[in-house]
Amino acid sequence: MSKIRVSRFIFGTASLFNAGNGQHRRHLLESAVAHGFTHFDTAPYYGFGMAERDLAPVLKAHPEVTFTTKVGIYSPGGENQPWWAVFGRKAAGKLIPALSRPTVDFSIRRAQTALDGSLRRTGRDAVDIYLLHDPQFELVHSDEWLKWLETCQQSGKVRQFGLALTAGMLQPFLQARSGLCRILQVLDSLDGREADILGPYGKPLQITYGYVSDAVQRGSPMTVTQILTKAVVRCPHSAIIVSTTQPDRMAQYARIPDLAA
Repeated sequence: MSKIRVSRFIFGTASLFNAGNGQHRRHLLESAVAHGFTHFDTAPYYGFGMAERDLAPVLKAHPEVTFTTKVGIYSPGGENQPWWAVFGRKAAGKLIPALSRPTVDFSIRRAQTALDGSLRRTGRDAVDIYLLHDPQFELVHSDEWLKWLETCQQSGKVRQFGLALTAGMLQPFLQARSGLCRILQVLDSLDGREADILGPYGKPLQITYGYVSDAVQRGSPMTVTQILTKAVVRCPHSAIIVSTTQPDRMAQYARIPDLAA
């Protein structure tokens, strides 16, 4: 990946809040670093801001560790809620979905505020990889967005930028040869091989995710190790986002690249 080297597996924090209290979440993140994860994937929406905040002490303790965060999808109630408010909103959202429904806003004005908020919560001076979070083509395919991201890059607040989305959402960007297609994080699966859409446009796989959840949804008899081993074989030169709420699973992940070799 251009100018940023990431671990074979990236630790995803979308479900980090489900790992337990703050001490348990910190232990989980530290276990990831101890087992070779050098890059984390997060977003303002994950844990309604808690995931970025949980990463801050880990990023401070390990300056060599890098991270991805995103822009465009935000937390209901904001990203600076206390843990009990996040818990309450998530629990109530099961009965009243509007309480936990994200806010989608791809205005540059909101993005400027969001970037500063992500930097403040993570405690870093720069975002290593800044991705537009599931953007609709017509909302962001403009010179304004590209120029803003390039300005952020030139100022040092963002090292690299690109898109995080499904293959279907990505296709119009590829067809338009969009300048936003710098770093591409694409939902993929072993059966669907959705990320193969990149091939005809000369784009390599860079970051993929979704292998385990898709296999489970399909009722696959394979174990997590078998699924991810196949994913590593499929993506020999790219990174794969994985996640867990169990620290003891980290050693299992660490062995998988060797199994696939």
